[in-house]
Amino acid sequence: MRQQPRGDSRGILHPGRLLRQVRFRRHLPAPALRPWVEHYWFVDWDLTEPLEQQVVPHPAVNVVFQRDGDGPERAEVAGVGLKLFSITLSDTGRVSGVQFRPGGFHPFWGGSVAELTGRRWPFPDLADRWPRARDHTGGACDGTDTERRRVLDGLLTGWAPEPDPVTDEVIRLVGEIRSDRTVLRVDAFARRHGLTTRRLQRLFLDRVGVGPKWVIRRYRLQEAIEQAAGGPPPDWARLAADLGYSDQAHLIREFTAVTGTSPAAYARSLG
Repeated sequence: MRQQPRGDSRGILHPGRLLRQVRFRRHLPAPALRPWVEHYWFVDWDLTEPLEQQVVPHPAVNVVFQRDGDGPERAEVAGVGLKLFSITLSDTGRVSGVQFRPGGFHPFWGGSVAELTGRRWPFPDLADRWPRARDHTGGACDGTDTERRRVLDGLLTGWAPEPDPVTDEVIRLVGEIRSDRTVLRVDAFARRHGLTTRRLQRLFLDRVGVGPKWVIRRYRLQEAIEQAAGGPPPDWARLAADLGYSDQAHLIREFTAVTGTSPAAYARSLG
């Protein structure tokens, strides 16, 4: 089990600019929650002018608590985002987020996670269909990081997730896709694990909220974004081949469709 949260900026566009203007950090949850929760993520800001931030979403559900200035804390469940996520931060505020492992929200939700995909649901709107939304009374954005972690640990532990071997299997499968860049085709990946393609697709839709093809493509695209931000411009043709795109033009089209800018233009914007 990991002892530190991951330290990459994968999925965050213009990460250097973000880190210069806000306080962003990640923390691990209590050990009992780590089978399902990737990390907590905290953002605090005190800005003299608005900051627009964009993120290429991971195939993961987030539960997000936010307070702007002295206003009330609000909470929402954010399903897997299919499009580029954009938010404008201004003045002062705090966010305390929970990023679940892909598939890891299912034991807390109790139904198909696909119904959350592409949606952001405020807790009050979920209270009738998901009674756990009534459990949170505030405090996730208050105090020190340790105090904020304690509130989130208590809340999630109180939701009493039930261990589920099918969910555990899906979490392992997604983890393999994320770490093994040779995973490029759904049918070959299904055969590797003794599953039919149809069974793999049903498992992913129910537990993760999106299909395995989408997960593969999203992780590979995030690798391309990270490489564009990591130093000298990469050899795009070679990178496209390594990541399973049919050719360089395919990578450029998908990169541009998701981020709104071409790989070369994005790399130049970081200079």
